[in-house]
Amino acid sequence: MKILIVGASGTMGQYLVEQLKTEHEIVTAGSRSGDVIVDITSVASIENMYNQVGSFDALVCTAGPTYVGPWETLNDEKFRIGVEGKMMGQVNLVLIGQHYVNPGGSFTLITGALTYTPQRNFANASAANGAVEGFVRGAAIELNRGVRINAVAPGVIENSPHYFPYFPGEAPTTMKNLEYAFRKSIFGPATGEVIKV
Repeated sequence: MKILIVGASGTMGQYLVEQLKTEHEIVTAGSRSGDVIVDITSVASIENMYNQVGSFDALVCTAGPTYVGPWETLNDEKFRIGVEGKMMGQVNLVLIGQHYVNPGGSFTLITGALTYTPQRNFANASAANGAVEGFVRGAAIELNRGVRINAVAPGVIENSPHYFPYFPGEAPTTMKNLEYAFRKSIFGPATGEVIKV
């Protein structure tokens, strides 16, 4: 299976590449490194990525920039970081990618526990996550040719301890459980699901 991983240089992306590369053909994409360079806030950049990659069987996105900071600092400009990044970036990966994905292929997007359990400093991420999850449910009944779409929604992950102080009392999501969630989306029959980890 040819799997395109967007955000492959990040914490989640690197781990998934390592777990899947012995079983499948992995194409890595990122904003600064990878087989293909892509800026998911740019439609032209996404189109260029797909032109380089060609057809594929599964896309996994672990990228999604949002604004992290105190409520008092939020304004229109900062809020658009999550709107243009985590929300529209992932939406456009699907809207454009549907013309390149093979029949029976899949899209797996990233959201998170902040959708359901907000934390201070993360209002932008909570909003973007909720929008992406709504998009996943809506797209699932519209995509053609047996193409599936899901979202994976982890809590704070164990390999990102610098975020632990922002999530008091929350048990970190293990990398192995995160991997299982992505595998469920990529290889299982589910579509339109938010897979909570």
